[in-house]
Amino acid sequence: MSRFFVGPENVGLNRIIIDNKDDLHHMTKVLRLKEGDEVDVSDTVEWEYRAKILSMDSQEAQLEILDKQAFAGEPSVEVTLFQGIPKQGKMETIIQKCVELGVHEIVPVFMDRTVVKDKGNLQKKTDRWNKVSAEAVKQCRRGIIPWVAEPIKSKDLTERFADFDLVLFPYENEKGKTIKEALLTATNPMYQEITGNVLERVALVIGPEGGFSDAEAEQIVAAGGESVSLGKTILRTETAGMAALAMIMYELEL
Repeated sequence: MSRFFVGPENVGLNRIIIDNKDDLHHMTKVLRLKEGDEVDVSDTVEWEYRAKILSMDSQEAQLEILDKQAFAGEPSVEVTLFQGIPKQGKMETIIQKCVELGVHEIVPVFMDRTVVKDKGNLQKKTDRWNKVSAEAVKQCRRGIIPWVAEPIKSKDLTERFADFDLVLFPYENEKGKTIKEALLTATNPMYQEITGNVLERVALVIGPEGGFSDAEAEQIVAAGGESVSLGKTILRTETAGMAALAMIMYELEL
C-alpha cells in the first residue's frame, strides 16, 4: 500500500487533500493511481489514515477517509542523532539507515576533526538530506518524517543536552561502561523513581572520521554525556550511529 504524508491542516473531518506536486506526480505518473484506489496517509503528528482517492488532477488529490488510527510504527522513545559530518556521500547512507531504524531527528555537527568544510552550500545539502529522509520513511511505513536539522558547531552541541533525559556518547577510549549497562540503569524502575527521570528523549552523539578530539570528549562528559562502549572493535562513523541506534531500539522497544 502506497504511503503519503500531509500536514494536519490538509486533514478534515472526512477528507484529506494531497497538494504536494512531487506526490501528485508520483501518484499519477509512477504509481498510476486512479479514482477509487486506496492509499495510506500520515499527518506526520499523530494519526495515520486509510483513504480512497475521490478525484485527482495536477493541482490536488481529494481523498475520503476510510479508517483512522494512532501511529503504530513509531518508537515510544525519541532518539536524536548528533552526527559528526562525514566526508563524501556517507551522510546520506547514515540518514537512510537511521530513519529505517527509528531515529526521531538528525542533527549534523561540524566537529574538530570534521574534514568537510562549509562552502556556502549547506542549505542545499540540508534540503537534499531531508529528501533522503522522506524517501526512506516511505519504505519503512513510519508515521513521521524524521527531520534533518541545519548543521551546528561542536561548541554549540552541549547546549542542546538539557532537552534530553539521557545523552549517550559512544567513545573509542571508553573501556568500562557499555551502552547496554547505561540503558539498563536508565530504565531501572528504582533508578527512575529516585531520580524522577523517565526515559522519553535520548541523544546519541557520534563523532566524524578520526573520532572526537580530547577537548570535545571532555566537554561532552562535563555537560552530562555518558561515555559508553559499543563493543571491542572500533566502528566507522557511518556504522557507529546505526549500531548504537539498533542497540537502543532493541533494549528499549523490543
